[in-house]
Amino acid sequence: MTSPFSRKHPFFNYRVALLLSIIPIFVVGLTCEFYSGPGQEWLNNYCGDFLYQIFLILLLTLVWPQADPVWTALGVFIFNSAIEFLQLWKPPFLQALRATLFGRLFLGYSFVWEDFLFYAIGCMLGFLWVRKLKVEVLRSKNHPSTPRSN
Repeated sequence: MTSPFSRKHPFFNYRVALLLSIIPIFVVGLTCEFYSGPGQEWLNNYCGDFLYQIFLILLLTLVWPQADPVWTALGVFIFNSAIEFLQLWKPPFLQALRATLFGRLFLGYSFVWEDFLFYAIGCMLGFLWVRKLKVEVLRSKNHPSTPRSN
């Protein structure tokens, strides 16, 4: 059996494409979170919501490349919806976690119904992104003579 880190592994190029996709999403997502200027409220509160969904879908697919993108996207949506509802619960230990940068980025700090719309948009975009990468990269790896359509 080939190591998952070997260039001969069937998912190697797919994982490289996923990693190259994750890096800019991560950078733009953090930039949106700390941006100050015109449109700051939307960028700080909502842009990060859908970018975070895309990031998680890409990250989970990087770890489990054989996973079905539909189930990955659905799982990310359910997970983040649960985190959103968890924001309604305010015990002292969670409030202490939310006071940290990591806690604020991961757990959020206030429940907002509109977040679900951006979670859904992000999950749909993440699903489409992963599906496109999977088709393009794995097809070109398995059938190098097959021309890619744009």
